[in-house]
Amino acid sequence: MTDAVRSYWDNQAETFDDEADHGLTDPAVRGAWEALLLPLIPEPGSEVADLGCGTGSLSLLLAGAGHRVRGVDLSGNMVDLARAKAAGAGVPAEFVVGDASAPALAPGSFDAVLARHVLWALPDPDAALARWAGLLRGSGTMILVEGLWGTGAGISAERCLELVRCHRKHAAVTMLGDPALWGKEITDERYLIVSTS
Repeated sequence: MTDAVRSYWDNQAETFDDEADHGLTDPAVRGAWEALLLPLIPEPGSEVADLGCGTGSLSLLLAGAGHRVRGVDLSGNMVDLARAKAAGAGVPAEFVVGDASAPALAPGSFDAVLARHVLWALPDPDAALARWAGLLRGSGTMILVEGLWGTGAGISAERCLELVRCHRKHAAVTMLGDPALWGKEITDERYLIVSTS
């Protein structure tokens, strides 16, 4: 990833949590994300990699449920905010600065890999998915939240599913049109892909 990309996200860090689905400060929005994600990682104390973790809101949600979470983000400013949020909440999540598309994490060491709104922005999503699949142990779970935004940016559910199935046998799409997840009505395509092997 380039210095320009890092700089862009560093500059976004201060206001990143202003979006309801980023900061999860609204209890209703937080509850919707808990209801969506927690059942996907049913084993208590699972090892979870949150790739492109931003300010760590989802990492904290999962760590608060008892999972051991390591968040990775290219932006040092985002990671600083994530660490501060974890310390303030007394949640033992770990955050490191790094390239989410090629994280410096041990292969086969995670029960789940989570990436929200990351894959669409990568220069080589297929290569990233191959690396992410390699982080999983056994039949670990890959969880992707993506979209095809109203601006024209993003990746369609059909294309994303096709890419995932190049690396994993089983994957399913769930559309995420519920306004509770976003804190507002949406008109673009937002979805969840879950792959369990």
